[in-house]
Amino acid sequence: MAFQKGREKKSRGKIDLTFLILVFVILTIGLIMLFSASYVDALYREGDSFFYIKKQFIFALVGIAAMFFIAYVVDYHILHRFAVPILLVTEVLLVVVYFCPPVNGVTRWIPLPIVGTIQPSEIAKFAVITMFAHIISLNFKKMDTFKGGVLPFLPIILTVVPLVLFERHLSGGILIALICAVMMLVGGTKLRWFGLAGAGAGAAAVAAYFLGLLDSVWSRIEVFIDPFVDARGAGFQNIQALYAICSGGLMGLGLGNSRQKYLYIPEPQNDFIFAIVCEELGFVGAAIIIILFALLVWRGFVIASKAKDKFGSMLVIGVVSQIGLQTILNIAVVTKSVPNTGIPLPFFSYGGSALLILLAEIGVVLNVSRHSMMEKN
Repeated sequence: MAFQKGREKKSRGKIDLTFLILVFVILTIGLIMLFSASYVDALYREGDSFFYIKKQFIFALVGIAAMFFIAYVVDYHILHRFAVPILLVTEVLLVVVYFCPPVNGVTRWIPLPIVGTIQPSEIAKFAVITMFAHIISLNFKKMDTFKGGVLPFLPIILTVVPLVLFERHLSGGILIALICAVMMLVGGTKLRWFGLAGAGAGAAAVAAYFLGLLDSVWSRIEVFIDPFVDARGAGFQNIQALYAICSGGLMGLGLGNSRQKYLYIPEPQNDFIFAIVCEELGFVGAAIIIILFALLVWRGFVIASKAKDKFGSMLVIGVVSQIGLQTILNIAVVTKSVPNTGIPLPFFSYGGSALLILLAEIGVVLNVSRHSMMEKN
């Protein structure tokens, strides 16, 4: 009986409570700020102030259920076996999206019943993370060689990233490429190969420029340098975001008191929601949110360091790197530190399917933490 109770205790395990609390704190703040940022735009466009928050809240509940199901019921090792099929299905979806009706002039979403739309590039992030973790766990003893640390990853990078870029989703392609680089670097790929890759990317960029393939990118850079060259067009969103950030000052105008969300910042519930955060919560509130994200990433790396195997460790590194990189890029865009690439802020920006997928990924991290605790017990 004592042996049986011991086995039951071991089979349950314990998830990393610190990581879970951080997720819930950030998610709660994100939902509050989403409502605050969106209710004016929702009333104007949809006739219902609660339009965006209702949908996001439902996806959050479904995502939390998925997170706990994955954390406690699914064994993350199953992803080891299905890494290749997940990637292949994702690549098919990245092709299918080209045959779907465009939204705001771009084809990034596949319409689905009940869900509404799903963005294959969001799935691609996790598919790449899973596949890279799979490859690194198999090749970790020879990751310092070209054959083991570079060659197996090239077919994935050279198919997924271009498919995302062809959707005119520059930020998605950049983010996936950065996730790949972080996982390879942590996995053991030598720095010299990144230098060669950087040189190759630079040569490709020069060739693309002379072929006229970077006209839209160059126009973004021009607006980034001086948004007032097109103050009523491409630079409008950046200018209004800067007004919001400056208006917030140290302590902010107070929750709900943003002025720029009154149809100045276009779709403030999406990529530029951090500007509303700065306006309403000020520098102090924005700094606290950044610290919470940093703590979440740090705790993720702690979980990765305690994982029972290389596959679990790399899965966690991939997920928390995605969150960290996406947060950095979003804040950099909103504060005009880099050109506008249109990238959402995790847990904050409106997008139900993206939130659902992200919470499912969090479930994988918690599952890895639970299995590492089982080993200790």
